Amino acid sequence: MAVDLRIGMQDDSDALDPAQSRTFASRLVYTSLCDKLVDISKDVQIVPQLATDWKLSADGLTLVMNLVSNAVFHDGTPFNAEAAAYNIMRSKTLPESVRKSELASIDTVEVTGPYQITIKLKQPDASLLSQFSDRAGMMVSPTAAKEAGAKLALKPICSGPYRFVERIQQDRIVLEKFPQHRDAKNYHFDKLTFLPLPDSTVRLTNLRSGDLDLIERMAATDAGIATADPNLKVVDVVSLGYISIYVNVGNGDRAKTPIGQDKRVRQAFSKAIDRKALIQIVYDGKASAGNQPFPPSSIWYNKKFPVEERDIKGAKALLAAAGHKRVEVELQHPNNPVVTQMMQVIQAMTAEAGFDVKLRATEFATLLSEQRAGKYELSRMNWSGRPDPDGSIHQFITCGAGLNDMRYCNKDVDTALNAARTTVDYDKRKALYDAATATLVDELPIIYLAHESYVYGMKKGVTGFELYPDGMIRLSGVTLKK
Repeated sequence: MAVDLRIGMQDDSDALDPAQSRTFASRLVYTSLCDKLVDISKDVQIVPQLATDWKLSADGLTLVMNLVSNAVFHDGTPFNAEAAAYNIMRSKTLPESVRKSELASIDTVEVTGPYQITIKLKQPDASLLSQFSDRAGMMVSPTAAKEAGAKLALKPICSGPYRFVERIQQDRIVLEKFPQHRDAKNYHFDKLTFLPLPDSTVRLTNLRSGDLDLIERMAATDAGIATADPNLKVVDVVSLGYISIYVNVGNGDRAKTPIGQDKRVRQAFSKAIDRKALIQIVYDGKASAGNQPFPPSSIWYNKKFPVEERDIKGAKALLAAAGHKRVEVELQHPNNPVVTQMMQVIQAMTAEAGFDVKLRATEFATLLSEQRAGKYELSRMNWSGRPDPDGSIHQFITCGAGLNDMRYCNKDVDTALNAARTTVDYDKRKALYDAATATLVDELPIIYLAHESYVYGMKKGVTGFELYPDGMIRLSGVTLKK
């Protein structure tokens, strides 16, 4: 009898092409669809996946990776060194790719054996293996990619344990088991169905009724209900990422606003927010207040700039110094209830300091499209975080980076973040990240708010599931007793 797994998602995925996509939801699907060169362990260490081992030269400029010899893409194309080299260069050169800044240090990728690639770097890059543990390291079929180009997203062909069947936007993504996967014996579901349901309460209701088997990113306030249900169980983990508000400081005409053009207005907005109260109200305390890309518990956090207490008087003084008594601003956000509640709390908090915030709820993929096009003033965004600090800052903040929807550009920040990629010495890297975060805390192109915990619910019959800090749904060894 066929065994299916139905997964309730907070958001719908964007483009299903690792080179083009940028959502957490797409990464959840890719975990079953697309194998990567490397993965992370539960304690956030880099471990093999399609690469069996690797060696970095003493000067940090040559990375040799040996690859598995028993992998195949879903269309029958063999996975080998030629395929790996093609994929890396595709992510570097495809016009629509948003992986370019992640792979900027790569000069050439040479095929030095049937299952070996040699990557030559322009300068040392301490973040590269971490990049390969996510979308920059995901492998798609060269045969399909050469034929489809950017349209590969309509029918993605990878080499993971499940292959693509269909997608109906805002309704479902369906995968089926790929029998030729090299580890197929450890994947026990015949079909996976990912169902976007932005309302956390609706996801929980569907889980309790039996229409779903597993739900991701539950509202913290729903966790108690799920925990009390004898038919369900709940797992949670502190994430690597952050919750933030993007400020359009240079992306088209919508940047020409007081908050986009004057850092004092952004500072006033930030000072008006009580971060600790915010996470208590919205996340039932299952998050930590934040003001940088890294949580206060991280070794990369700049302790010279701790999370500020709310300061309405200081916020009003900054607005006055900038020549304003009140400032109107539009804040767009994903249309799920938890985020909407959070934005309503911020709307009320900042109103006391002199901000008239107009909220605009929108579907998440639309929000991303408008962000990229500069059709926003403020935009509420999450980032799921990466094992290496570079992955949570460089591609968002450096001039012209693929995910820099704010169009923020500061040459000193670029110099620090580019240099931080070139050394593995912790003290040197830390000093460089401290320099960058000192500037970002002052200029605030991104207003960091908090670092959340991932809370997932599932049927009692789900066994073998482990939740890692990246929040991915790993299904190796997972079973479901109906």
